[in-house]
Amino acid sequence: KIMHTVRLDRTHTGSILDIGGGGEGIIGRLYGRQVTAIDNRREELDEAPEGFEKVLMDACEMSFASASFDHVTFFYTMMFIAKDKQRRALAEACRCLRPGGTLEIWDAAFERAEPFVTELAVYVAGERIDVSYGVWEEGASQNLLRFQEMAGGLGLSEEVCEEAEGHFYLRWRKNTA
Repeated sequence: KIMHTVRLDRTHTGSILDIGGGGEGIIGRLYGRQVTAIDNRREELDEAPEGFEKVLMDACEMSFASASFDHVTFFYTMMFIAKDKQRRALAEACRCLRPGGTLEIWDAAFERAEPFVTELAVYVAGERIDVSYGVWEEGASQNLLRFQEMAGGLGLSEEVCEEAEGHFYLRWRKNTA
């Protein structure tokens, strides 16, 4: 199997809402106390390293006030959100994002999960973390274009769109007006 490489550097100041931030806690490892990570599975939060806030919460029904975070991240999270709930999770993320803030998605593109597994080498905070993410949901599929379409009408302007080796990265900025 080919391992995809992701390199993350500290580029954000301010507060970060990391959706699906349990498990390896990649964004939390990078930004520490700047991060509030949510996950809908307690065991994923328990598994994540210490150093950032961890909250048990559903991405489709977040209890945070509107415009309460400077940045929102989805690091290989969308594949774990049911297809019919992904737009709601994205809309909730936008609601929680301050005007001028960024929303980022790193994820894999796949046509059919039966099952789908991807292996990553993530370089973060001077450390290499090898991780596998996978789903086996009947009919699950996703691609970059789907998320670009979902972001339409949410008050976001696309800044970065990258795709390589079946993986993609999208970054939008929330409009200020």
